[in-house]
Amino acid sequence: MDLSIVIPFYNEEDSIRPLYNAVTKAMAKLDYSYELIIVDDGSRDDTLKNAIELVQNDTRIKVVKLKKNYGQTTGLHAGFQNAIGRYIVTMDGDLQNDPEDIGNMLAKLNEGNDIVLGWRYNRQDKALSRIIPSKIANWLVRTVTGIPVKDNGCAIRAYKSEIIHNFPMYSEMHRLLPVITALAGAKFAQIKVKHHSRQFGSSKYGLSRIYKVILDLLALKTVFSSFYKPIFGFGTGALISGLLFLISLVLALVQIVGYQQETIVVTLGSSILFGVLSLTLLFLGIISHLIYQSGNLKIEKMYQFKYKQQNN
Repeated sequence: MDLSIVIPFYNEEDSIRPLYNAVTKAMAKLDYSYELIIVDDGSRDDTLKNAIELVQNDTRIKVVKLKKNYGQTTGLHAGFQNAIGRYIVTMDGDLQNDPEDIGNMLAKLNEGNDIVLGWRYNRQDKALSRIIPSKIANWLVRTVTGIPVKDNGCAIRAYKSEIIHNFPMYSEMHRLLPVITALAGAKFAQIKVKHHSRQFGSSKYGLSRIYKVILDLLALKTVFSSFYKPIFGFGTGALISGLLFLISLVLALVQIVGYQQETIVVTLGSSILFGVLSLTLLFLGIISHLIYQSGNLKIEKMYQFKYKQQNN
């Protein structure tokens, strides 16, 4: 199978059939075998019913049903787990992305890129609630990570499947997927893509999601910047605090032995504080290490995988 097209839907009963028609029309122009994976993210309308009707007439369609509305990240992850194509294309289910852009994205993948990102250069959304917050978020991601992704929120993307099959997906992490893989060495390209106004229903995104992206960004920056430091950077602080503890303790002992008339409250108190701080930082570092080892985001595996991929 050459290509898997993964599209999560949530309450898009009016969009699913027109989008299916648009995808089949676009793919008819391309020489790729493909499957269309429709992920119903706990829709409360007839989205699932309409998807099942499509399956009965087209064997290239897979439908994945989630028990409730988990969000786009989980929806995409469910689609990835069922995808068998060498390449994977993702897009939104609201008809704002254009399947006609798939051909250009696949061509970019064939040039040696691992990921191809869409850039909605002429975005058809409300400026105050969508475009301006998106520009701020994109600037923030570029500033913090140093990866020049122009449009982290654009859903239409193309991947080599090996890049994302084992990628950890949670919270709003799908937006940062290109940034994380780029930090780990993946090669990406960006192309201009068409963007249409929403035809049916209402947007599922709002300003409430921004804080999740910021938290994910902070977590990402912490992991990548502290990965090579002793116990995630806490080791250095623990060592410095430990040395200050020993120095303060020695000064306090000197005062006790040689200068009994002088108060030792300050030096002894300082030694206790530095000692507690050193132990606290040490335990935080150990806890961070244990959390990292038990989690599913392994930076070293991304680097190893990229190295193997380049040599295959």
